[in-house]
Amino acid sequence: MDNTASKNPCCERICEFFMSAKFLIYLGHALSTWGDRMWNFAVAVFLVELYGNSLLLTAVYGLVVAGSVLLLGAIIGDWVDKNPRLKVAQTSLVVQNSAVILCGVLLMVVFQFKEQLSTLYDGWLLTSCYIMVITIANIANLASTAMSITIQRDWVVVVAGDDRSKLADMNATVRIIDQLTNILAPMLVGQIMAFGSHFIGCGFISGWNLFSMCLEYFLLWKVYQKTPALAIKAGQKDTDDQELKQLNVQKETGNSESPTEGFQLMNEAAEVKMVTEKKTSCCHQMTEPIRTFKEGWVAYYNQSIFFAGMSLAFLYMTVLGFDCITTGFAYTQGLNGSVLSLLMGASAISGICGTVAFTWIRKKCGLIRTGFIAGVTQLSCLMLCVASVFAPGSPFDLSVSPFEEVLKHLFGDSASLRESPTIVPTIDPQGLTNIPIFEEAPQVESYLSVSFLFAGVIAARVGLWSFDLTVTQLIQENVIESERGVINGVQNSMNYLLDLLHFIMVILAPNPEAFGLLVIISVSFVAMGHMMYFRFAYKSLRSRLFLFCSPEQKPDPNIPSLPNSV
Repeated sequence: MDNTASKNPCCERICEFFMSAKFLIYLGHALSTWGDRMWNFAVAVFLVELYGNSLLLTAVYGLVVAGSVLLLGAIIGDWVDKNPRLKVAQTSLVVQNSAVILCGVLLMVVFQFKEQLSTLYDGWLLTSCYIMVITIANIANLASTAMSITIQRDWVVVVAGDDRSKLADMNATVRIIDQLTNILAPMLVGQIMAFGSHFIGCGFISGWNLFSMCLEYFLLWKVYQKTPALAIKAGQKDTDDQELKQLNVQKETGNSESPTEGFQLMNEAAEVKMVTEKKTSCCHQMTEPIRTFKEGWVAYYNQSIFFAGMSLAFLYMTVLGFDCITTGFAYTQGLNGSVLSLLMGASAISGICGTVAFTWIRKKCGLIRTGFIAGVTQLSCLMLCVASVFAPGSPFDLSVSPFEEVLKHLFGDSASLRESPTIVPTIDPQGLTNIPIFEEAPQVESYLSVSFLFAGVIAARVGLWSFDLTVTQLIQENVIESERGVINGVQNSMNYLLDLLHFIMVILAPNPEAFGLLVIISVSFVAMGHMMYFRFAYKSLRSRLFLFCSPEQKPDPNIPSLPNSV
Protein backbone atom coordinates (compact mmCIF):
# COMPACT_ATOMS: atom_id res chain seq x y z
CA MET A 1 0.00 0.00 0.00
CA ASP A 2 2.83 2.41 0.81
CA ASN A 3 4.58 1.69 -2.49
CA THR A 4 1.35 2.24 -4.40
CA ALA A 5 0.72 5.49 -2.56
CA SER A 6 4.24 6.70 -3.27
CA LYS A 7 3.99 5.86 -6.98
CA ASN A 8 0.62 7.44 -7.59
CA PRO A 9 1.71 11.06 -7.04
CA CYS A 10 4.59 10.57 -9.47
CA CYS A 11 2.32 9.03 -12.10
CA GLU A 12 -0.20 11.79 -11.56
CA ARG A 13 2.44 14.46 -12.09
CA ILE A 14 3.60 12.77 -15.28
CA CYS A 15 0.04 12.46 -16.58
CA GLU A 16 -0.65 16.06 -15.58
CA PHE A 17 2.40 17.25 -17.52
CA PHE A 18 1.44 15.33 -20.67
CA MET A 19 -2.09 16.75 -20.49
CA SER A 20 -0.99 20.31 -19.68
CA ALA A 21 -1.32 23.21 -22.09
CA LYS A 22 2.45 23.63 -22.02
CA PHE A 23 3.15 20.12 -23.33
CA LEU A 24 0.38 20.40 -25.94
CA ILE A 25 2.04 23.58 -27.24
CA TYR A 26 5.38 21.75 -27.44
CA LEU A 27 3.79 18.87 -29.34
CA GLY A 28 1.94 21.15 -31.75
CA HIS A 29 5.08 23.22 -32.34
CA ALA A 30 7.13 20.07 -33.00
CA LEU A 31 4.62 18.89 -35.61
CA SER A 32 4.47 22.32 -37.21
CA THR A 33 8.22 22.92 -37.39
CA TRP A 34 8.87 19.37 -38.62
CA GLY A 35 6.58 19.98 -41.57
CA ASP A 36 8.05 23.46 -42.16
CA ARG A 37 11.63 22.21 -42.17
CA MET A 38 10.83 19.33 -44.53
CA TRP A 39 9.04 21.67 -46.91
CA ASN A 40 11.64 24.47 -46.82
CA PHE A 41 14.37 21.96 -47.61
CA ALA A 42 12.45 20.04 -50.25
CA VAL A 43 10.94 22.94 -52.18
CA ALA A 44 14.39 24.32 -53.03
CA VAL A 45 15.54 20.88 -54.19
CA PHE A 46 12.39 20.49 -56.27
CA LEU A 47 12.86 23.88 -57.93
CA VAL A 48 16.50 23.10 -58.77
CA GLU A 49 15.47 19.75 -60.26
CA LEU A 50 12.63 21.26 -62.28
CA TYR A 51 14.78 23.97 -63.86
CA GLY A 52 17.62 21.75 -65.05
CA ASN A 53 19.96 21.93 -62.01
CA SER A 54 19.90 25.73 -62.06
CA LEU A 55 19.51 27.92 -58.98
CA LEU A 56 17.38 30.49 -60.81
CA LEU A 57 13.96 29.34 -59.57
CA THR A 58 15.28 28.83 -56.05
CA ALA A 59 16.75 32.34 -56.02
CA VAL A 60 13.49 33.81 -57.34
CA TYR A 61 11.55 31.92 -54.68
CA GLY A 62 13.87 33.20 -51.95
CA LEU A 63 13.53 36.79 -53.15
CA VAL A 64 9.73 36.53 -53.34
CA VAL A 65 9.52 35.05 -49.82
CA ALA A 66 11.86 37.63 -48.28
CA GLY A 67 10.22 40.55 -50.11
CA SER A 68 6.72 39.42 -49.10
CA VAL A 69 7.56 39.20 -45.40
CA LEU A 70 9.43 42.49 -45.59
CA LEU A 71 6.40 44.29 -47.03
CA LEU A 72 3.60 42.38 -45.30
CA GLY A 73 5.12 41.64 -41.89
CA ALA A 74 3.43 44.59 -40.17
CA ILE A 75 0.11 43.89 -41.91
CA ILE A 76 0.18 40.22 -40.86
CA GLY A 77 0.99 41.24 -37.29
CA ASP A 78 -1.86 43.77 -37.27
CA TRP A 79 -4.26 41.07 -38.44
CA VAL A 80 -3.04 38.84 -35.60
CA ASP A 81 -3.69 41.64 -33.08
CA LYS A 82 -7.20 42.50 -34.28
CA ASN A 83 -8.70 39.02 -34.38
CA PRO A 84 -9.48 36.36 -31.74
CA ARG A 85 -6.54 34.13 -30.90
CA LEU A 86 -8.16 30.82 -31.80
CA LYS A 87 -9.45 32.14 -35.12
CA VAL A 88 -6.01 33.47 -36.06
CA ALA A 89 -4.22 30.25 -35.12
CA GLN A 90 -6.69 27.95 -36.87
CA THR A 91 -6.89 30.10 -40.00
CA SER A 92 -3.10 30.33 -40.28
CA LEU A 93 -2.78 26.58 -39.73
CA VAL A 94 -5.35 25.65 -42.38
CA VAL A 95 -4.04 28.13 -44.97
CA GLN A 96 -0.42 27.09 -44.45
CA ASN A 97 -0.97 23.34 -44.64
CA SER A 98 -3.52 23.57 -47.44
CA ALA A 99 -1.08 25.62 -49.49
CA VAL A 100 1.72 23.09 -48.93
CA ILE A 101 -0.60 20.19 -49.84
CA LEU A 102 -1.77 21.97 -53.01
CA CYS A 103 1.78 22.87 -53.93
CA GLY A 104 2.91 19.28 -53.35
CA VAL A 105 0.16 17.91 -55.59
CA LEU A 106 1.02 20.45 -58.29
CA LEU A 107 4.70 19.47 -58.12
CA MET A 108 3.75 15.81 -58.43
CA VAL A 109 1.82 16.61 -61.61
CA VAL A 110 4.75 18.62 -63.00
CA PHE A 111 7.27 15.86 -62.23
CA GLN A 112 5.03 13.23 -63.78
CA PHE A 113 4.09 15.15 -66.96
CA LYS A 114 6.96 17.62 -67.38
CA GLU A 115 7.77 16.61 -70.96
CA GLN A 116 4.15 16.89 -72.08
CA LEU A 117 3.69 20.24 -70.33
CA SER A 118 6.82 21.68 -71.94
CA THR A 119 5.40 21.08 -75.42
CA LEU A 120 2.01 22.71 -74.78
CA TYR A 121 1.60 26.39 -75.71
CA ASP A 122 5.33 26.71 -76.44
CA GLY A 123 6.20 25.88 -72.83
CA TRP A 124 4.08 28.64 -71.32
CA LEU A 125 1.92 26.12 -69.45
CA LEU A 126 5.01 24.75 -67.69
CA THR A 127 6.14 28.29 -66.90
CA SER A 128 2.69 29.00 -65.45
CA CYS A 129 3.10 25.93 -63.23
CA TYR A 130 6.42 27.30 -61.97
CA ILE A 131 4.78 30.64 -61.18
CA MET A 132 1.90 28.90 -59.37
CA VAL A 133 4.31 26.78 -57.31
CA ILE A 134 6.29 29.84 -56.18
CA THR A 135 3.10 31.82 -55.47
CA ILE A 136 1.44 29.07 -53.43
CA ALA A 137 4.67 28.33 -51.57
CA ASN A 138 4.94 32.03 -50.71
CA ILE A 139 1.37 32.01 -49.35
CA ALA A 140 2.34 29.03 -47.19
CA ASN A 141 5.34 30.95 -45.84
CA LEU A 142 3.23 34.02 -45.01
CA ALA A 143 0.74 31.82 -43.16
CA SER A 144 3.66 30.18 -41.35
CA THR A 145 4.86 33.64 -40.30
CA ALA A 146 1.42 34.44 -38.87
CA MET A 147 1.40 31.08 -37.07
CA SER A 148 4.84 31.70 -35.60
CA ILE A 149 3.85 35.15 -34.31
CA THR A 150 0.63 33.78 -32.83
CA ILE A 151 2.01 30.76 -31.01
CA GLN A 152 5.61 31.67 -30.14
CA ARG A 153 5.08 35.36 -29.38
CA ASP A 154 1.57 35.42 -27.91
CA TRP A 155 0.16 32.05 -26.83
CA VAL A 156 3.37 31.08 -25.04
CA VAL A 157 3.24 34.33 -23.04
CA VAL A 158 -0.39 33.77 -22.03
CA VAL A 159 0.17 30.12 -21.06
CA ALA A 160 3.21 31.08 -18.95
CA GLY A 161 1.16 33.76 -17.17
CA ASP A 162 3.09 36.02 -14.81
CA ASP A 163 5.81 33.42 -14.21
CA ARG A 164 8.82 34.75 -16.12
CA SER A 165 10.95 31.73 -15.27
CA LYS A 166 8.29 29.52 -16.83
CA LEU A 167 8.25 31.79 -19.89
CA ALA A 168 12.03 31.49 -20.22
CA ASP A 169 11.83 27.69 -19.92
CA MET A 170 9.09 27.51 -22.54
CA ASN A 171 11.03 29.74 -24.94
CA ALA A 172 14.14 27.60 -24.47
CA THR A 173 12.22 24.36 -25.05
CA VAL A 174 10.61 25.73 -28.20
CA ARG A 175 14.05 26.73 -29.47
CA ILE A 176 15.49 23.27 -28.73
CA ILE A 177 12.65 21.78 -30.77
CA ASP A 178 13.59 24.16 -33.60
CA GLN A 179 17.22 23.05 -33.43
CA LEU A 180 16.41 19.34 -33.51
CA THR A 181 13.86 19.56 -36.33
CA ASN A 182 16.23 21.80 -38.27
CA ILE A 183 18.65 18.85 -38.53
CA LEU A 184 16.42 15.75 -38.45
CA ALA A 185 13.54 16.77 -40.75
CA PRO A 186 15.71 17.56 -43.83
CA MET A 187 17.61 14.32 -43.23
CA LEU A 188 14.37 12.30 -43.34
CA VAL A 189 12.92 13.89 -46.47
CA GLY A 190 16.35 13.80 -48.11
CA GLN A 191 16.57 10.04 -47.56
CA ILE A 192 13.05 9.57 -48.94
CA MET A 193 13.94 11.49 -52.11
CA ALA A 194 17.30 9.72 -52.43
CA PHE A 195 15.95 6.16 -52.13
CA GLY A 196 12.60 6.92 -53.74
CA SER A 197 12.04 9.85 -56.07
CA HIS A 198 11.03 13.48 -56.06
CA PHE A 199 7.49 12.36 -56.89
CA ILE A 200 7.39 10.20 -53.75
CA GLY A 201 8.93 13.03 -51.74
CA CYS A 202 6.16 15.40 -52.79
CA GLY A 203 3.52 12.83 -51.90
CA PHE A 204 5.06 12.18 -48.47
CA ILE A 205 5.20 15.88 -47.60
CA SER A 206 1.61 16.44 -48.74
CA GLY A 207 0.41 13.46 -46.70
CA TRP A 208 2.36 14.59 -43.65
CA ASN A 209 0.86 18.09 -43.81
CA LEU A 210 -2.66 16.67 -44.09
CA PHE A 211 -2.13 14.47 -41.03
CA SER A 212 -0.32 17.23 -39.13
CA MET A 213 -3.02 19.82 -39.89
CA CYS A 214 -5.78 17.67 -38.37
CA LEU A 215 -3.75 16.85 -35.25
CA GLU A 216 -2.51 20.42 -34.75
CA TYR A 217 -6.06 21.75 -35.15
CA PHE A 218 -7.17 19.47 -32.30
CA LEU A 219 -4.17 20.43 -30.14
CA LEU A 220 -4.88 24.15 -30.60
CA TRP A 221 -8.44 23.62 -29.45
CA LYS A 222 -7.30 21.69 -26.37
CA VAL A 223 -4.76 24.38 -25.43
CA TYR A 224 -7.46 27.03 -25.86
CA GLN A 225 -9.82 25.09 -23.58
CA LYS A 226 -7.16 24.54 -20.90
CA THR A 227 -6.11 28.22 -20.87
CA PRO A 228 -9.16 30.49 -20.35
CA ALA A 229 -6.93 33.59 -20.55
CA LEU A 230 -6.49 32.96 -24.29
CA ALA A 231 -10.15 33.88 -24.80
CA ILE A 232 -9.47 37.40 -23.47
CA LYS A 233 -7.60 39.82 -25.70
CA ALA A 234 -6.65 43.37 -24.74
CA GLY A 235 -8.07 45.22 -27.74
CA GLN A 236 -11.31 43.24 -27.79
CA LYS A 237 -11.76 43.67 -24.03
CA ASP A 238 -11.50 47.46 -24.31
CA THR A 239 -14.05 47.49 -27.14
CA ASP A 240 -16.45 45.31 -25.16
CA ASP A 241 -16.11 47.59 -22.10
CA GLN A 242 -16.94 50.65 -24.21
CA GLU A 243 -19.99 48.94 -25.68
CA LEU A 244 -21.20 47.95 -22.21
CA LYS A 245 -20.77 51.53 -20.97
CA GLN A 246 -22.81 52.85 -23.92
CA LEU A 247 -25.57 50.32 -23.23
CA ASN A 248 -25.65 51.28 -19.54
CA VAL A 249 -25.95 54.97 -20.45
CA GLN A 250 -28.80 54.19 -22.83
CA LYS A 251 -30.58 52.15 -20.14
CA GLU A 252 -30.24 54.97 -17.60
CA THR A 253 -31.60 57.62 -19.98
CA GLY A 254 -34.07 55.41 -21.83
CA ASN A 255 -37.07 56.00 -19.54
CA SER A 256 -36.80 59.82 -19.62
CA GLU A 257 -36.62 60.21 -23.38
CA SER A 258 -39.43 62.02 -25.16
CA PRO A 259 -40.51 61.28 -28.77
CA THR A 260 -38.66 64.42 -29.94
CA GLU A 261 -35.48 63.24 -28.25
CA GLY A 262 -35.98 59.85 -29.88
CA PHE A 263 -36.12 61.45 -33.35
CA GLN A 264 -32.97 63.44 -32.56
CA LEU A 265 -31.19 60.27 -31.54
CA MET A 266 -32.30 58.61 -34.80
CA ASN A 267 -30.97 61.56 -36.82
CA GLU A 268 -27.68 61.48 -34.95
CA ALA A 269 -27.42 57.76 -35.56
CA ALA A 270 -28.04 58.30 -39.28
CA GLU A 271 -25.33 60.96 -39.40
CA VAL A 272 -22.88 58.67 -37.62
CA LYS A 273 -23.73 55.93 -40.11
CA MET A 274 -23.07 58.23 -43.07
CA VAL A 275 -19.70 59.25 -41.62
CA THR A 276 -18.82 55.61 -41.05
CA GLU A 277 -19.74 54.73 -44.63
CA LYS A 278 -17.53 57.53 -45.92
CA LYS A 279 -14.63 56.29 -43.87
CA THR A 280 -15.09 52.77 -45.19
CA SER A 281 -15.19 53.92 -48.78
CA CYS A 282 -13.20 52.24 -51.50
CA CYS A 283 -10.26 54.66 -51.27
CA HIS A 284 -10.11 54.27 -47.52
CA GLN A 285 -10.00 50.49 -47.80
CA MET A 286 -7.34 50.61 -50.50
CA THR A 287 -5.04 52.75 -48.38
CA GLU A 288 -5.62 50.72 -45.21
CA PRO A 289 -2.63 48.37 -45.78
CA ILE A 290 -0.34 51.36 -46.37
CA ARG A 291 -1.48 53.02 -43.15
CA THR A 292 -1.08 49.75 -41.26
CA PHE A 293 2.43 49.34 -42.66
CA LYS A 294 3.38 52.87 -41.63
CA GLU A 295 1.76 52.69 -38.20
CA GLY A 296 3.42 49.34 -37.52
CA TRP A 297 6.92 50.63 -38.24
CA VAL A 298 6.27 53.81 -36.24
CA ALA A 299 5.02 51.74 -33.30
CA TYR A 300 8.13 49.55 -33.54
CA TYR A 301 10.39 52.62 -33.51
CA ASN A 302 8.62 54.00 -30.43
CA GLN A 303 9.04 50.79 -28.42
CA SER A 304 11.30 50.86 -25.37
CA ILE A 305 13.01 47.71 -26.69
CA PHE A 306 13.66 49.23 -30.14
CA PHE A 307 17.46 48.99 -29.86
CA ALA A 308 17.24 45.43 -28.55
CA GLY A 309 15.14 44.43 -31.56
CA MET A 310 17.48 46.22 -33.97
CA SER A 311 20.46 44.46 -32.40
CA LEU A 312 18.88 41.08 -33.18
CA ALA A 313 18.14 42.11 -36.77
CA PHE A 314 21.77 43.17 -37.33
CA LEU A 315 22.89 39.62 -36.52
CA TYR A 316 21.22 38.48 -39.75
CA MET A 317 23.69 40.55 -41.81
CA THR A 318 26.35 37.85 -41.70
CA VAL A 319 27.87 35.08 -43.79
CA LEU A 320 28.98 33.29 -40.61
CA GLY A 321 26.24 30.70 -40.42
CA PHE A 322 25.52 27.25 -41.80
CA ASP A 323 23.70 28.44 -44.89
CA CYS A 324 24.56 27.79 -48.53
CA ILE A 325 27.18 30.57 -48.59
CA THR A 326 29.43 29.39 -45.78
CA THR A 327 29.10 25.72 -46.72
CA GLY A 328 29.84 26.66 -50.32
CA PHE A 329 33.01 28.48 -49.30
CA ALA A 330 34.04 25.46 -47.21
CA TYR A 331 33.66 23.30 -50.32
CA THR A 332 36.06 25.55 -52.21
CA GLN A 333 38.53 25.05 -49.35
CA GLY A 334 38.56 21.28 -49.74
CA LEU A 335 35.95 20.15 -47.19
CA ASN A 336 33.65 17.38 -48.43
CA GLY A 337 30.00 16.74 -47.68
CA SER A 338 30.72 14.28 -44.89
CA VAL A 339 32.83 16.77 -42.95
CA LEU A 340 30.26 19.53 -43.51
CA SER A 341 27.45 17.34 -42.16
CA LEU A 342 29.49 16.67 -39.01
CA LEU A 343 30.14 20.38 -38.61
CA MET A 344 26.42 21.11 -38.97
CA GLY A 345 25.70 18.54 -36.25
CA ALA A 346 28.28 20.19 -33.98
CA SER A 347 26.62 23.55 -34.70
CA ALA A 348 23.22 22.19 -33.65
CA ILE A 349 24.69 20.80 -30.40
CA SER A 350 26.34 24.17 -29.75
CA GLY A 351 23.00 25.92 -30.31
CA ILE A 352 21.26 23.60 -27.85
CA CYS A 353 23.99 24.29 -25.29
CA GLY A 354 23.36 28.01 -25.75
CA THR A 355 19.64 27.47 -25.23
CA VAL A 356 20.23 25.56 -21.99
CA ALA A 357 22.80 28.14 -20.84
CA PHE A 358 20.24 30.90 -21.36
CA THR A 359 17.86 29.52 -18.73
CA TRP A 360 20.68 29.01 -16.19
CA ILE A 361 22.33 32.42 -16.69
CA ARG A 362 18.96 34.22 -16.62
CA LYS A 363 18.21 32.76 -13.19
CA LYS A 364 21.63 33.77 -11.87
CA CYS A 365 22.13 37.18 -13.51
CA GLY A 366 18.77 38.39 -14.80
CA LEU A 367 17.47 38.74 -18.35
CA ILE A 368 19.23 41.94 -19.45
CA ARG A 369 22.64 40.85 -18.15
CA THR A 370 22.16 37.49 -19.89
CA GLY A 371 21.97 39.32 -23.21
CA PHE A 372 25.14 41.23 -22.35
CA ILE A 373 27.02 38.02 -21.49
CA ALA A 374 25.72 36.30 -24.64
CA GLY A 375 26.84 39.22 -26.79
CA VAL A 376 30.35 39.24 -25.35
CA THR A 377 30.56 35.46 -25.81
CA GLN A 378 29.49 35.62 -29.45
CA LEU A 379 31.86 38.47 -30.32
CA SER A 380 34.77 36.75 -28.59
CA CYS A 381 34.20 33.53 -30.54
CA LEU A 382 33.89 35.40 -33.84
CA MET A 383 37.41 36.74 -33.38
CA LEU A 384 38.51 33.27 -34.50
CA CYS A 385 36.72 33.93 -37.78
CA VAL A 386 38.59 37.22 -38.19
CA ALA A 387 41.86 35.39 -37.45
CA SER A 388 40.99 32.83 -40.14
CA VAL A 389 41.08 35.58 -42.77
CA PHE A 390 44.82 36.06 -42.19
CA ALA A 391 45.74 32.48 -41.21
CA PRO A 392 47.72 30.14 -43.51
CA GLY A 393 45.50 28.58 -46.19
CA SER A 394 43.21 31.60 -46.47
CA PRO A 395 42.39 32.61 -50.08
CA PHE A 396 41.93 36.25 -48.99
CA ASP A 397 43.45 38.51 -51.65
CA LEU A 398 42.60 42.20 -51.88
CA SER A 399 44.36 42.47 -55.26
CA VAL A 400 41.48 40.53 -56.81
CA SER A 401 38.56 42.79 -57.67
CA PRO A 402 35.45 41.68 -55.73
CA PHE A 403 33.31 42.73 -58.72
CA GLU A 404 35.23 40.64 -61.25
CA GLU A 405 32.72 37.80 -61.35
CA VAL A 406 29.80 40.23 -61.55
CA LEU A 407 31.37 41.99 -64.53
CA LYS A 408 32.13 38.65 -66.13
CA HIS A 409 28.49 37.55 -65.98
CA LEU A 410 27.24 40.93 -67.17
CA PHE A 411 29.63 41.51 -70.07
CA GLY A 412 31.02 38.03 -70.74
CA ASP A 413 34.64 39.18 -70.80
CA SER A 414 36.37 35.83 -71.13
CA ALA A 415 39.80 37.44 -70.98
CA SER A 416 39.26 38.38 -67.36
CA LEU A 417 38.11 34.97 -66.18
CA ARG A 418 39.98 33.42 -63.30
CA GLU A 419 40.32 29.73 -62.68
CA SER A 420 38.54 29.88 -59.34
CA PRO A 421 35.06 28.67 -58.39
CA THR A 422 32.32 31.14 -57.65
CA ILE A 423 30.09 31.16 -54.60
CA VAL A 424 26.55 31.34 -56.00
CA PRO A 425 24.12 31.99 -53.15
CA THR A 426 20.75 30.35 -52.95
CA ILE A 427 18.58 32.98 -51.28
CA ASP A 428 16.85 31.21 -48.42
CA PRO A 429 16.07 33.20 -45.23
CA GLN A 430 15.61 29.95 -43.32
CA GLY A 431 19.22 29.01 -44.02
CA LEU A 432 18.28 25.45 -44.93
CA THR A 433 19.05 25.33 -48.63
CA ASN A 434 22.62 24.16 -48.95
CA ILE A 435 22.76 23.52 -52.68
CA PRO A 436 25.70 25.50 -54.06
CA ILE A 437 27.00 24.72 -57.54
CA PHE A 438 30.78 24.51 -57.99
CA GLU A 439 33.50 23.02 -60.01
CA GLU A 440 35.59 20.27 -58.42
CA ALA A 441 36.85 21.35 -54.99
CA PRO A 442 40.47 22.51 -55.22
CA GLN A 443 43.29 21.20 -53.05
CA VAL A 444 44.47 23.69 -50.42
CA GLU A 445 47.88 24.01 -48.80
CA SER A 446 46.63 24.34 -45.23
CA TYR A 447 43.36 23.72 -43.41
CA LEU A 448 44.25 26.08 -40.56
CA SER A 449 42.23 28.97 -41.95
CA VAL A 450 39.02 27.03 -42.56
CA SER A 451 39.47 25.31 -39.16
CA PHE A 452 39.58 28.70 -37.41
CA LEU A 453 36.56 29.81 -39.41
CA PHE A 454 34.29 26.92 -38.42
CA ALA A 455 35.60 26.79 -34.85
CA GLY A 456 34.52 30.40 -34.46
CA VAL A 457 31.15 29.87 -36.17
CA ILE A 458 30.30 26.80 -34.08
CA ALA A 459 31.45 28.29 -30.76
CA ALA A 460 29.58 31.55 -31.47
CA ARG A 461 26.27 29.64 -31.68
CA VAL A 462 26.24 29.40 -27.88
CA GLY A 463 26.15 33.17 -27.53
CA LEU A 464 23.94 33.63 -30.61
CA TRP A 465 21.05 31.48 -29.41
CA SER A 466 21.27 32.80 -25.85
CA PHE A 467 21.09 36.32 -27.22
CA ASP A 468 18.21 35.46 -29.54
CA LEU A 469 16.20 34.07 -26.62
CA THR A 470 17.03 37.14 -24.52
CA VAL A 471 15.68 39.58 -27.10
CA THR A 472 12.67 37.37 -27.76
CA GLN A 473 11.69 37.41 -24.07
CA LEU A 474 12.36 41.14 -23.79
CA ILE A 475 9.87 41.72 -26.60
CA GLN A 476 7.37 39.34 -25.00
CA GLU A 477 7.59 41.05 -21.61
CA ASN A 478 7.65 44.69 -22.69
CA VAL A 479 5.32 44.95 -25.69
CA ILE A 480 1.69 45.47 -24.68
CA GLU A 481 -0.70 42.68 -25.56
CA SER A 482 -2.60 44.67 -28.18
CA GLU A 483 0.60 45.33 -30.17
CA ARG A 484 2.40 41.98 -29.90
CA GLY A 485 1.45 40.89 -33.39
CA VAL A 486 2.39 44.05 -35.26
CA ILE A 487 5.67 44.56 -33.36
CA ASN A 488 6.77 40.98 -33.96
CA GLY A 489 5.68 41.28 -37.59
CA VAL A 490 7.91 44.33 -38.05
CA GLN A 491 10.72 42.49 -36.23
CA ASN A 492 10.43 39.66 -38.76
CA SER A 493 10.54 42.23 -41.56
CA MET A 494 13.73 43.74 -40.15
CA ASN A 495 15.30 40.30 -39.89
CA TYR A 496 14.47 39.53 -43.52
CA LEU A 497 15.73 42.95 -44.66
CA LEU A 498 19.18 42.44 -43.13
CA ASP A 499 19.22 38.86 -44.40
CA LEU A 500 18.53 40.10 -47.93
CA LEU A 501 21.31 42.65 -47.65
CA HIS A 502 23.81 39.94 -46.78
CA PHE A 503 22.84 37.98 -49.89
CA ILE A 504 23.23 41.10 -52.01
CA MET A 505 26.66 41.55 -50.47
CA VAL A 506 27.63 38.05 -51.58
CA ILE A 507 26.25 38.59 -55.07
CA LEU A 508 28.47 41.67 -55.44
CA ALA A 509 31.57 39.80 -54.20
CA PRO A 510 31.06 36.11 -55.05
CA ASN A 511 34.65 34.88 -55.47
CA PRO A 512 36.41 33.03 -52.60
CA GLU A 513 39.24 35.61 -52.55
CA ALA A 514 36.70 38.20 -51.33
CA PHE A 515 35.16 35.95 -48.67
CA GLY A 516 37.58 37.25 -46.05
CA LEU A 517 36.26 40.76 -46.68
CA LEU A 518 32.70 39.44 -46.19
CA VAL A 519 33.78 37.87 -42.88
CA ILE A 520 35.16 41.19 -41.62
CA ILE A 521 32.00 43.04 -42.72
CA SER A 522 29.83 40.40 -41.03
CA VAL A 523 31.71 40.64 -37.72
CA SER A 524 31.42 44.43 -37.94
CA PHE A 525 27.63 44.23 -38.27
CA VAL A 526 27.43 41.76 -35.38
CA ALA A 527 29.53 44.14 -33.29
CA MET A 528 27.25 47.08 -34.21
CA GLY A 529 24.23 45.00 -33.25
CA HIS A 530 25.65 44.19 -29.84
CA MET A 531 26.65 47.82 -29.33
CA MET A 532 22.98 48.71 -29.78
CA TYR A 533 22.06 46.11 -27.18
CA PHE A 534 24.76 47.34 -24.79
CA ARG A 535 23.29 50.83 -25.09
CA PHE A 536 19.83 49.45 -24.30
CA ALA A 537 21.16 47.38 -21.37
CA TYR A 538 23.18 50.27 -19.88
CA LYS A 539 20.22 52.64 -20.06
CA SER A 540 17.86 50.09 -18.52
CA LEU A 541 20.19 48.97 -15.72
CA ARG A 542 21.14 52.54 -14.87
CA SER A 543 17.48 53.58 -14.62
CA ARG A 544 16.75 50.62 -12.33
CA LEU A 545 19.67 51.54 -10.07
CA PHE A 546 18.60 55.19 -9.99
CA LEU A 547 15.03 54.28 -9.08
CA PHE A 548 16.30 51.93 -6.39
CA CYS A 549 18.34 54.73 -4.80
CA SER A 550 15.53 57.31 -5.19
CA PRO A 551 12.18 55.65 -4.44
CA GLU A 552 10.28 58.92 -4.84
CA GLN A 553 11.56 59.44 -8.40
CA LYS A 554 8.94 58.76 -11.09
CA PRO A 555 10.01 56.22 -13.72
CA ASP A 556 10.92 57.40 -17.20
CA PRO A 557 8.23 56.18 -19.64
CA ASN A 558 10.93 55.65 -22.27
CA ILE A 559 12.68 53.07 -20.06
CA PRO A 560 11.21 49.54 -20.13
CA SER A 561 9.66 48.38 -16.88
CA LEU A 562 11.60 45.22 -16.07
CA PRO A 563 11.30 44.48 -12.36
CA ASN A 564 12.31 40.83 -12.77
CA SER A 565 14.46 41.16 -15.89
CA VAL A 566 17.48 42.81 -14.33
